[in-house]
Amino acid sequence: MKIVLQTVKEAHIDILGKTVGSISNGYLLLVGFTSGDDREIVTKMVEKLLKLRVFPDDHGQINLSLDDVNGEILSVSQFTLYADVTGGRRPSFVGAMRPHEAEPLYDFFNSELGRLSNKHISTGVFGADMLVHSVNDGPFTLILDSKELFK
Repeated sequence: MKIVLQTVKEAHIDILGKTVGSISNGYLLLVGFTSGDDREIVTKMVEKLLKLRVFPDDHGQINLSLDDVNGEILSVSQFTLYADVTGGRRPSFVGAMRPHEAEPLYDFFNSELGRLSNKHISTGVFGADMLVHSVNDGPFTLILDSKELFK
């Protein structure tokens, strides 16, 4: 499982001209799954990202968590995080989990985010063609990879 975490001042997702999810200050999460990912990995990843201290305090030090800043979460499914570009000019997505397996894990991920953070989780629509708008804060971007974090 991979998550690209960006701290944002605001973010929203539009589908066919209609906003389907939006947040103010918080996390924009791009979330992808690969074979072998399961609910246990998802829960570990959620616990990790909710405990991160990635927002600046009054002294400009990266020292505050999402809870500390009363942040919100916008979660977007993103199979392209598992693109392989080593074999030519067109990406291969064979490393991405198949949609019929990934969608239930994505739903579980979002429910775990809500359960463990007690926050409303805004999302896009799994598999939809979305326009993601964000105002990055910093910018501050992290990549969390379960294969690296939980060897």
